[in-house]
Amino acid sequence: MQFTSLQRAGKTGAAILLASTMLTLSGAAFAQEAAAAAEDGDAIIVTATKRSENLQDVPIAITAFGTAKLEQMQVQKFEDYARYLPSVSYQTSGPGSAKVYFRGVASGENANHSASQPSVGIYLDEQPITTIQGALDVHVYDIARVEALAGPQGTLYGASSEAGTIRIITNKPDTSKFEMGADFEVNSVSKGGEGYTAEGFINIPFNDRMALRAVGWYKKDAGYIDNIAGSLTFPSSGVTLDNAPYVEKDYNDVETYGGRAALKIDLDDNWTVTPQIMGQKQKSNGSFAVESGLGDLQTMQFNPEGARDNWYQAALTIEGKIGSFDVTYAGSYLKRKVTTNSDYADYSYFYDALFGSGAYLYDNAGNVISPNQYIRGIDRFTKQSHELRFTSPSDGVVRFVGGAFYQRQAHNIEQHYIIDNLSDAQQVPGTIDNIWLTKQLRVDRDYAAFGELTADVTEKLSVTMGARVYKYDNSLVGFFGYNNPGFSGNPVYACQSPAVVRGSPCTNLDKSTKDVGWLHKLNVTYKFTDDALIYGTASRGYRPGGINRRGDLPPYDADFIENYEIGWKTSWADNRIRFNGAVYQLNWTDLQISVLGANGLTQIENAGRARIRGVEAELWTRPFGGLTLSGSASYNDAKLTKDYCESDCSPGDAILAPKGTRLPVTAKLKANAVARYEFPVGDSNVHLQAAMVYEGKRTSDLRTIEKAIRGDLPGYATMDLNAGFTMGIWSAEIFANNLFDKRAYSTVGVQCLETTCGDPDGVTAIGPKIYRTPIQPRTIGAKVGFKF
Repeated sequence: MQFTSLQRAGKTGAAILLASTMLTLSGAAFAQEAAAAAEDGDAIIVTATKRSENLQDVPIAITAFGTAKLEQMQVQKFEDYARYLPSVSYQTSGPGSAKVYFRGVASGENANHSASQPSVGIYLDEQPITTIQGALDVHVYDIARVEALAGPQGTLYGASSEAGTIRIITNKPDTSKFEMGADFEVNSVSKGGEGYTAEGFINIPFNDRMALRAVGWYKKDAGYIDNIAGSLTFPSSGVTLDNAPYVEKDYNDVETYGGRAALKIDLDDNWTVTPQIMGQKQKSNGSFAVESGLGDLQTMQFNPEGARDNWYQAALTIEGKIGSFDVTYAGSYLKRKVTTNSDYADYSYFYDALFGSGAYLYDNAGNVISPNQYIRGIDRFTKQSHELRFTSPSDGVVRFVGGAFYQRQAHNIEQHYIIDNLSDAQQVPGTIDNIWLTKQLRVDRDYAAFGELTADVTEKLSVTMGARVYKYDNSLVGFFGYNNPGFSGNPVYACQSPAVVRGSPCTNLDKSTKDVGWLHKLNVTYKFTDDALIYGTASRGYRPGGINRRGDLPPYDADFIENYEIGWKTSWADNRIRFNGAVYQLNWTDLQISVLGANGLTQIENAGRARIRGVEAELWTRPFGGLTLSGSASYNDAKLTKDYCESDCSPGDAILAPKGTRLPVTAKLKANAVARYEFPVGDSNVHLQAAMVYEGKRTSDLRTIEKAIRGDLPGYATMDLNAGFTMGIWSAEIFANNLFDKRAYSTVGVQCLETTCGDPDGVTAIGPKIYRTPIQPRTIGAKVGFKF
């Protein structure tokens, strides 16, 4: 009931914002800015190095999309812009679950709640928003810029930027003018349903020192996966499970709504305070994977599925001057709650078929019951971060940026594995029908002091030296397992002390790990002219260690990446051509590899070494008039340089992946190309655009046996088209995304161990159950909007 009331309140707030925008339109005058439309060819100002600089002057590999570019590419969520980032790959099982990777730094993590932190940091303005299990699914609207920084960003961004960083920069309140706008979209998905979007913003200057900017959105994504009718008979008991209550066409639809508000207050000519709050509610139904052995875009699930992802972030940025130094404080508090319902019938069936586990499950009367199992999860996250930073004047011969950082993130984990009508003797105490309970509190703390010093040795040559001293202190405490004593006599689940985490019957895991270290960066940049530079960088990134939930396994240590990179940035023909690129080698040591181990428990170990050699390049040109051509590509050769073994690689130890094995998830080649032509027709400006994305074949797992069971993810190419016009304050557009309805996949997985649910020996009646998450089928739609 509480969720429903909050949901109605959120919808009402978004509707009021959009309605007020429409009502005010009649009295406004057109003042559309040309700067947003010209951002591709003109100076793009970024803040990746913690100071405002022209993109072409920043000696790091960075891709930046401004407001106009984001609108042109139909960007509304992470996957939309990630397609156009050549160095980025990702896995996702649905909204709010994306796992992001840069430059092939991926080992096939299963992203369990007690597994490794992400290797890519994601920021909203100055504040990190990467939670322990991944990034927030931020709706992209009224965004000034998305910056993607490839390679380790350890000195300035720290722990969760081992392989790269993505920064989402919002449009800030503007005290100089009143602005408002809105956009509306309807669309239809091939073999699916219909979707629509309404979003709007308003900027209100109260005086020359204070302004408010508010944004609201509501979005309905159509479903396109069918949960088809079927039944499942468990071998031990002969009980047949029917999924008739959950059969539904297009059942994976999503509803998202939220808002953002920021207040800018200029205290005087030197000091500005900007508080901001952003919140979003997202309801996703069904699941987003299709099942092997069925028809196109079909699955067969036997229990309720879906998620509710609700979060808000309150942030405060204070900017000012002390002497000649710029001073910035950036603090935030994030609260997120994700409730999930997941089918787990595959697990029940395969363990029954292969090991007869269903024969041991009964009710209070002693009758054998259906072993059908499903999961109800409640994940509660909180995160606070604080950074105090000092920056010297940008025109100095010697320039400095540095400061201190603190972050604490907590994950209250609650996972109920339920078998209906389970006997009291087999239930986890204090639960209803729980065969298994995970109730734990994970806390990850990061402390750091950092700095970068840049000196102009000559007018053309500059040298940057950077360092970050860090400390991490991470812990995991609580309960996981079966009723003990009772159903399981495994000492791993035995209680050690009374309950510490509320809602747990006792404590059988209470461990922590900590370490102190430092990271370095050395960059040498040579500017041949104002339009051409070359740089060389040696840098280091890391990911903190943590706790294995299986108590008899030791904590896992931090892993590290050493990056060696040579890059170039050039502009030609009076800035009508831009060609940037980099070649690099990344040496990845002490890899944190997370897999499903004994008893189906995730375990993380530092195993093996890897090397990634690659090249990435970007070309942009405006050959004449309104024609713009752009493209980017990356090639990554990522592989193990040491055997990955079951234990310590001693003689006789099983080799899970031999030296030379290709790292999973990332294609060797990823590329995109965009052509856009703009021309006047009467009082309007018309545009035509075509965009192509290509991603090569990817392997699904690092381990040889599991990779063979899952299968590879084939390469694919997609084409998007759009055409539209702007006239005065109005704009309209029609589009077709994934024009040829290509069936491509971002993720492949199973519900339990591949050697069990993958049925490699073909001994069960139903065969292997492999799930693949497809990209969205062909989507055709229309948009109309205004801005003044």
